[in-house]
Amino acid sequence: MYTAHPTAVIDAGCQIGAGTKIWHFSHVMPGATIGDNCNIGQNVFIASNVQVGQAVKIQNNVSLYGGLIIEDEVFLGPSCVFTNVINPRAGVNRRNAYQTTRIKRGATIGANATLVCGNDIGEYAFVAAGAVVTKPVLPYALVMGCPAVQTGWMSALGHKLHFNEKGEATCDESGQTYRLTNGQVYPVI
Repeated sequence: MYTAHPTAVIDAGCQIGAGTKIWHFSHVMPGATIGDNCNIGQNVFIASNVQVGQAVKIQNNVSLYGGLIIEDEVFLGPSCVFTNVINPRAGVNRRNAYQTTRIKRGATIGANATLVCGNDIGEYAFVAAGAVVTKPVLPYALVMGCPAVQTGWMSALGHKLHFNEKGEATCDESGQTYRLTNGQVYPVI
């Protein structure tokens, strides 16, 4: 069973997982799917056919439009922005032109970041606050700026990784070792 604040609008025909909490003035449309144990902040809009995974945290003032897939354990910071049409016009109906954007497991989207549609965000990637993403982001990558550029790598727990001459780095919190090979980061198993 999920819980929702009395001011939230939960339309019939959506699916909401157990343990999910939906706060003030949020709206979930028919056909939206939200997994278990999510936290949906104030004034969040989730459109029809949006998919939200398990244990996702969506902070205040975020709108999720058609074409968006949010995988498990993603963090969406306050007022981050998603688009779903590359060339919107008020006088042109482009509902059949929605582009898919996938935010993969464990990724973080910082406050006030903007993501142009059609650009996937890799596993455990970290999009800094205020960044404007105009191209896909690699797993574990740290991107910032306008337009966003990669400035480093992050661990699964959100710590900046510092690679040695062997191409290895260790997360300060978890002790997990990562390897940088051919421009990609992988956890060492």
